[in-house]
Amino acid sequence: MFLQIALGSGLLVLNVLLMATAALLLESAFRAVHPWLIAPPQRPKLLVMLVAVGLWVLAVITVGVWIWAIALHRIGAFSTFEEAVYFSIVAFSTLGLGDVVPATEWRIFAGMAAVNGFLSFGLLTALLVEALRQVRLAQLERRHEK
Repeated sequence: MFLQIALGSGLLVLNVLLMATAALLLESAFRAVHPWLIAPPQRPKLLVMLVAVGLWVLAVITVGVWIWAIALHRIGAFSTFEEAVYFSIVAFSTLGLGDVVPATEWRIFAGMAAVNGFLSFGLLTALLVEALRQVRLAQLERRHEK
């Protein structure tokens, strides 16, 4: 049990570091395109930004899912890699279908994937909303300056 908790905690920390790094990269990208985002026409640029950030969130989530799938397969929780990927997606999304379950000795570890997914979706959604808010506020300030 303690091994499962230790390994799961390690993967949680790894995924948080991944999200933090991705957030810093996103912030750098926003700084680079900020003048373009606030210049007219503004509304179409909000759409472009939302699509770009949405794809960024999807990419970060996908990397997290793959990290868990690789770990689940390597520790022997699943006999095939496809099962590990499928379970990781279902657990990460907290869907929890139950049609594919890990080996009994790895249940706690596998459950931590759901915790990781819940945390990831929450943090990345907050970043998406904050990015939209910051760009929209800057656009409105620019509009009022003129």
